[in-house]
Parts: sequence; C-alpha cells; structure tokens
Amino acid sequence: MKDNRHAKIIELINQYNIETQEELAQRLNDAGFKVTQATVSRDIRVLKLTKVSVDGGRQKYVVLQNEESSINEKYMRVLKDGYVSMDMAQNILVIKTVSGMAMAVAAAIDAMKWSEVVGCIAGDDTIMCAIRSVDDTVNVMNKIRKIV
Repeated sequence: MKDNRHAKIIELINQYNIETQEELAQRLNDAGFKVTQATVSRDIRVLKLTKVSVDGGRQKYVVLQNEESSINEKYMRVLKDGYVSMDMAQNILVIKTVSGMAMAVAAAIDAMKWSEVVGCIAGDDTIMCAIRSVDDTVNVMNKIRKIV
C-alpha cells in the first residue's frame, strides 16, 4: 500500500503544483488513499521531496534530484569534455577523444551502465566499445550525440 501511495504522490506532484502537505493529503484522499497530514509528512521525508519556486513566488513539491543522477551528470560532463568524434564498425564503436582523455571517457561510459555496452577498452585518445548488436551501436551513438 505504501509503495502505491508513494507512486501516487510522485504522479500528483508531477501533474499539479502542490504547495502544502494539506493539499497533497487532500489529493491523496480524493484518489482513494486515506491519509493524515502526519503520514504525508513522513512520505515527503522518505521520498526526499523538496519545494522549488514557481511563477510569482509560489512553491511546489518536486522529487529531490538523487545522488545517482548527479553522478551521471559528472560522467556526461567528462564525455562532453573529452569527446572528439566516433565511428562504428558493425558492433564496435570507436570513439576518438582529446589526447589523454580516453580512459576517463571510457570509465564514464562504463559507469553510465547502458545495457547496450558490453565494455570499453581505452588507449590515450581512442576507445573501443564492444556493443551487443549493430542496432544497439546506432542507439549508443545517438545517446552520445545527445550528450555532446
């Protein structure tokens, strides 16, 4: 029941500009979840919700950006900073980087845990990524293009 309520809370705060715990409790009650303000307060803490300003100084609840997403941003920055070009040979993706950046960029790609990537081998300015299939190679190239 708690997992369903948490999912509903996230759905509600994404759908509406909810400013108060009371408003959130009311919307949950309207959706069939019988909650008190104290329950909502605990849920907010567990879900790590925070308030951000919206137009006109009003505030609304949002999901606090989690640590993993912050780490992914660091990896994306390494990829942007080191990337020069890429090309594919079947299911092998070859990425050229700034001199000395290949290991960092390869580590960043591995850390992003893309299911298509089997692994990377890096030299000084070149990375070879083993990708599961030719189609997956195209998908990974598109992901990298979006980042860089």
